[in-house]
Amino acid sequence: MMKAASSDRHRGLAITGLGGLALSFDIPLMRSADGAFWPVLAARSLSMLVAALIIWLVLNRVLGRAQPLLPGRAGLLAALLYGLGSVFFVASLFHTASANVVFLLAFTSMFSALIAWIFLKERPAPATLVTMAVMLAGVALIVGGGFEGGHLTGDLMAVASALSIAGAITLGRASMRPMGLVPLVSAALPAGLALAMMGDGWAIEAPQWVLLDGFVLLPLAFFCLATGPRYLSAPEVGMFYLLETVLAPVWIWLIFAEAPTGRTLAGGAILILALFAHALWQMRRPQAVEAGLR
Repeated sequence: MMKAASSDRHRGLAITGLGGLALSFDIPLMRSADGAFWPVLAARSLSMLVAALIIWLVLNRVLGRAQPLLPGRAGLLAALLYGLGSVFFVASLFHTASANVVFLLAFTSMFSALIAWIFLKERPAPATLVTMAVMLAGVALIVGGGFEGGHLTGDLMAVASALSIAGAITLGRASMRPMGLVPLVSAALPAGLALAMMGDGWAIEAPQWVLLDGFVLLPLAFFCLATGPRYLSAPEVGMFYLLETVLAPVWIWLIFAEAPTGRTLAGGAILILALFAHALWQMRRPQAVEAGLR
């Protein structure tokens, strides 16, 4: 029994870590597309929706039975939250500084912990709370100098995105249903909204980048991150969203030749070390994990 729990935990850490890594390319690819808000949101969401349907058909054929796109009421509500989170996230990038967005999205883990504590009675373990505090300190170090450059509307949208994602993560944890396709199907909401609001034309200079984002990387990221709550607690899954905060500046540096500052490098090192230390602690204490004594 203990070996099975440890194996599930290792699987959860690997799956969720891969999802966080894939998610880190989201902002650089949307920026590379060089488009207006509604066209970018439409292209991103429609490509995700097409990917979801393809994955669903393949799974049905491989497994020999129909897989639920939205598993019950929990799946429907989670899809709504993921869809709203996507709209708020893309909108925040067009209304505030990118540094503000990644900083505020770091509160996904904190919101996950609070929602799970309130509704699921999952009191965060001391190790999880300490790790989150250290990681948030690293995020603050990364963007501490640029917070004044943002705008209130965009900042509030980023907070709303973090809260929506945290709620969806907690729903996945509470239901224990297969939620891997839910974040992808949820793209129907932002896609419909964007198409209704877009008006005349697709004002995107390089649409191939946003299509790569929506068709390949985001499906991989959200499938992994939505599967994570089957093996890990909601706050722990939320922490893997912070990989975007660490790695997105690195990709922007490599792609756009915008070198990160010393603060960014120091903060990123803190985040990576904290996440690695927490994962190593959990893997080395399977008995404590099994007993809920993390």
